[in-house]
This record gives sequence, C-alpha cells and structure tokens, in this order.
Amino acid sequence: MAGRRTTHRSSAGKKLYAVRDAQGHFKDIQTYERAHRADLAHKSKAEREEDAKRAAKKPTAKRGAKKAGAKKGGAKKAGKKAAARKTGARKAAAKKTGARKTGARKAAAKKRGGARRGTKGGAKKR
Repeated sequence: MAGRRTTHRSSAGKKLYAVRDAQGHFKDIQTYERAHRADLAHKSKAEREEDAKRAAKKPTAKRGAKKAGAKKGGAKKAGKKAAARKTGARKAAAKKTGARKTGARKAAAKKRGGARRGTKGGAKKR
C-alpha cells in the first residue's frame, strides 16, 4: 500500500503528490493530475468485493428471453434517420438564404459606392 501523500507545488505551479518513506525521505513524487487519474483507474478492495458479490447473484441464463420478444431498435433507427433528413434540409435552406443575403449586401455596398464592411478602406467620407 502506498504511504500517505502530502501535497506540494512545483516551480511551474503544478500540484504535486509526494510519498515519503519511514526516514522522511521522498520515495515517490507525482503530479496530482497523473496520480488522480491512476486512482480513478484502479478499484478499491471494497469495490472489487462488491462486484464479486453482484456477479455471484446474477443468473446467467437470460439470453433466450430476449429472442422471444419483438425487436424495438428498428423504430428508433427510422426516427433518427427522419430527423437527420430534416436537419439536412434545414441546413441546405439556411445556406441558400445566406447566399441571398450576401448578394443583397454586395448590391447595397455598390450603390453606396463604399467598400464592403471589414476591409481597410471603409466607406467614403462625405
């Protein structure tokens, strides 16, 4: 088992975890980020025991029951496809209207005799 961790900061400002041995010398130093990720990846002894109990309780012969029932996934997939088609149509419509707007803006800029917005020249001062 790893010893008790104490926290420090590196010269760059990152949080560190340090583990000391019995004499008080550093045995291991890790960044908090790496140590925390490693802690999350490993299960504790209590969690492993709990998982083992759950696995022992679960009956394993439930595969045949699912085959007898009707499939439900087909309706969901059809609904998703229809929604995707709708959003695709909306995007295409938005592109068309966007193209019209830019054309209208260009025409208005030509009438004014000034440059388009966002360019260095700007509109002519009168």
